[in-house]
Amino acid sequence: MSDSCGSAIPTSRDRLAPAIASTGESIVPARHGEQRSAGRAADLLVVGRIATGHPDAPTAEAMAVSAGRIVGIGTRSEVEGLTGPSTTVLTPDGVVIPGLIEPHAHVWVSLLTLDWTDVSHVACPRFDDVVAALKAAAGRTAPGEYLLAKLFDPSLYPGEPALTRDLLDRVAGDRPVVVLNASMHFAYANSAALAAAGITDETPAPVGGTLEKVDGRLTGVVGESPAVTMLLANLPRPAAADVARGVRQILRSFAAQGVTSMREAMTGTLAGVSEIALLHQLNGAQRLPVRVSTAQFSTLAGCATPADAAAAWHAAGVTPFSGDAMVRADAWKLVADGSNQGRSGYFLLPYLGEDTGGHANWTPETLREAMKAGLDDGWQLMIHTNGDAAVEMALEAAEELLPGTRAGLRHRFEHASVTTDDQLRRMAAAGVSPSFLMDHVLYWGAAFRDTILGAPRAERLDRVASAYRAGLRPSLHSDYNVTTVQPLRSARTAVLRRLEADGSVLGPAECATPEQALAAITTNAAWQLHADDRGSLRDGARADFAVVDVDPWSSDPAGWDSIAVHETYIDGVPAFQA
Repeated sequence: MSDSCGSAIPTSRDRLAPAIASTGESIVPARHGEQRSAGRAADLLVVGRIATGHPDAPTAEAMAVSAGRIVGIGTRSEVEGLTGPSTTVLTPDGVVIPGLIEPHAHVWVSLLTLDWTDVSHVACPRFDDVVAALKAAAGRTAPGEYLLAKLFDPSLYPGEPALTRDLLDRVAGDRPVVVLNASMHFAYANSAALAAAGITDETPAPVGGTLEKVDGRLTGVVGESPAVTMLLANLPRPAAADVARGVRQILRSFAAQGVTSMREAMTGTLAGVSEIALLHQLNGAQRLPVRVSTAQFSTLAGCATPADAAAAWHAAGVTPFSGDAMVRADAWKLVADGSNQGRSGYFLLPYLGEDTGGHANWTPETLREAMKAGLDDGWQLMIHTNGDAAVEMALEAAEELLPGTRAGLRHRFEHASVTTDDQLRRMAAAGVSPSFLMDHVLYWGAAFRDTILGAPRAERLDRVASAYRAGLRPSLHSDYNVTTVQPLRSARTAVLRRLEADGSVLGPAECATPEQALAAITTNAAWQLHADDRGSLRDGARADFAVVDVDPWSSDPAGWDSIAVHETYIDGVPAFQA
């Protein structure tokens, strides 16, 4: 998967589900602040430089907040009449901006590797840096203890080098070493890790998995979920307290980037309804650092079909827009294809140097059935579509199924990585909007251009400008933990489309304007989450905002990725402070 989008590997379910499920399935929304009613005077007056994100009134001097809602915004004199003796006055050291929206990230799957050593291309720009990071991690752990690392991606290094068994034996031969590929479709193991999992040169590959061998000897490269599951079967399981800590740690890292709302993009893959129950329990104990919208996965353990999964969600009381303002169930998630960089995204034409263009995860008929299962219950559809053939298959199904269904659900195609002009126009006509992973351009753009897709298709990657021209309202996302949550970096890439690898611009015709890019991480993203009361600072909106050192609306987009976040607020109450 490019992308954590896809079925979680079974091992992550085996490791994490017991701890999550131990919290039970009782869903009790905390309803923070909902008991408050607006008073005669504002609770909070924010005074300073305010960038509203609203084109009709882009700046303000003061903002009055009552019961978590903005009741006045404009000049200081315009809002002072809304205050009283009990009003708290906040004068932030920085610029107040709307809380940013992360419309597609993965909390549960990311818990699996939360504390593992980061060997991503960002952390390790050269392959030698990967090896050095693993050696350093070995020096910090005791002999015999697992050395675990994550986010390795050979496609980002010259020659696509693998972490072989022999190389990892040289890194640390006195303990098991396992490194997960960024896609989670592949893992790399040393001899001790293979032995711990009971995998020998004679072990047959499981159905659907690969145990790579050369001349009958295991190389240490393990592919696809069934084989990765075998490799990781003996990892220790976390306690419920560790899972709770991990959830808060992940969400706090989002808040540290100015995010006040996010979409958990594949809920239920590990522990079903217990995942939502745990979110509500954590929020009840102490308000979460970020509002969480959940996308219920269409494939649940123990459910034979998506229709069975839909019935299970409904029976548990998880219905469209159930929950509260902090944790709310909103969407129905399907995964149409795989990963472009892993060459399993589904394309109309073959990958460079290959005979096929990947594959779909469904037939056209079964995809329609899975979509219909969500539509029948009134869910917003959220469909992972990486390749242009996957977009076409999902779009044809949407064009058939959506007419006559509940209007206004703002259905979404996730990633929509490579599209045609015709597909974008038809998406607009069908009522489907795209959410783009802009880090595909930043980090993988050169690889797509040079070794995976070729220049013509690579220039059609993440077409923000064309989406706007087609009348769509695109958003931008991180697909965490495939990449880190940094919405302003994503917006920067949407404007510049400059590749990390060589500084060139990929598809200059797709460069968005600064206003379009910022809307894609604020108002558009909020709209896709059915959160119309967020994304800009205006009368009646929720007082969700961040304090930053530079105003992105009036600064050079080239510097947006360096903007520091000092604080975030939800309903005018601190959620994060640096």
